[in-house]
Amino acid sequence: MNISDLLTTAVGNTLRSKARTTFTVLAIFIGAFTLTITSAIGTGVSDYIDNQIGAFGAKDILTITKTSGEAEQQEGPAEYDPDAAIVGADLAQFETEPLTDQDLDAIRSVEGILDLSSVRQVNPRYIEYDHRGKYMLDVNASANLTTPDLAAGAQLDNTGADPQILLVSSYVHALGYGDADRAVGTTVRIGIADYTGELHEVVATVAGVQNETILASGAALNDALVEQLHAIQSIGQPAATSEQSVVAIAHFSPDATEAQIDAIQAALADQGFEAATVSDQIGVIQTVVDGIIAVLNSFAVIALIAAGFGIVNTLLMSVQERTREIGLMKAMGMRGRSIYALFSTEAVFIGFLGSVLGAAAAIGIGTVANGLIVDRFLTDLEGLQVLRFEVVPVASILLTVMLIAFLAGTLPARRAARQNPIDALRYE
Repeated sequence: MNISDLLTTAVGNTLRSKARTTFTVLAIFIGAFTLTITSAIGTGVSDYIDNQIGAFGAKDILTITKTSGEAEQQEGPAEYDPDAAIVGADLAQFETEPLTDQDLDAIRSVEGILDLSSVRQVNPRYIEYDHRGKYMLDVNASANLTTPDLAAGAQLDNTGADPQILLVSSYVHALGYGDADRAVGTTVRIGIADYTGELHEVVATVAGVQNETILASGAALNDALVEQLHAIQSIGQPAATSEQSVVAIAHFSPDATEAQIDAIQAALADQGFEAATVSDQIGVIQTVVDGIIAVLNSFAVIALIAAGFGIVNTLLMSVQERTREIGLMKAMGMRGRSIYALFSTEAVFIGFLGSVLGAAAAIGIGTVANGLIVDRFLTDLEGLQVLRFEVVPVASILLTVMLIAFLAGTLPARRAARQNPIDALRYE
């Protein structure tokens, strides 16, 4: 029996008992469907996280602070309240203590730190476009370390003298723009107080709009705008007052091992500093995602194991029903290995049907669901594709399910191959 005859006969035999085969295929369908969906979720979320890491830039960076705190979060920018503004441009408004010169020297002395620079912090009070309302402006102090994911426009130009700002997408509608594209190229007014509390305004051009990110928040400012705002912020500051920063950026060797990085962080922690790499900032998220995917996959595997027993039951019943037929095939010269191959092919075909139908249904339903989930529930996470179907994972699932089906069909196929032709022909 050649391969073509084997496949044709196997498909025909499988479809003899349509009801029994349908229920077996349905069990495989559920497992394949679940595996495809969970695989797509894992791929989509991991891809989003990887993009966030890539956007953050170099991975040989430690963000160092003296203490940490979490500000209360709200959706979109808050309206500016002049009565609630803090008088003076000192660092009292920050939840993190400033780093002194002695702190910076202590950080530099840690073995493994190649260089250190403090992040110049400016604290604008508000931002306004075309007199359509003032809103509190959050600034991402480490923005120049990143390559933001843009919704519109271009990246900041840090070589020119023109002040530029990269808005966050949540500011677009609040400031009165119809969409991100309309914001690009416009000018906004940024209010900032000097050291004495007197308010000043600076005009800046919107270079682009960036999507929200899980790693950092706030608008990005180019060097020219930072210099201009910092100069105003320092007006009236006593000469004896040393400039302080709440965040420092340190570089370590790109070739450093995990153990070496841990040693650097431990040494900094002993001196009262918190140091985090990009991986640290997203590690918890990735761990949670991996755990959820593992639990979901376990349910899919259980479904496939149950389907495997269904295949065993289906083929054992088929062997029993076709005992005389098997005896006749052997009497006509068909070898045991050919009969084994025939029943194994039937098992693989059942697995193929269930896995293809399950994967196809998952891709169809997942594609529709992905748009609904992103547009309605996860609108703040631009660039996130919850369900991402890729060829290699889907193909791996199909092959895995067919392998399970083949293994499940081994027992019935072996029993069929070992049938004694004389006894089989006498079977009633």
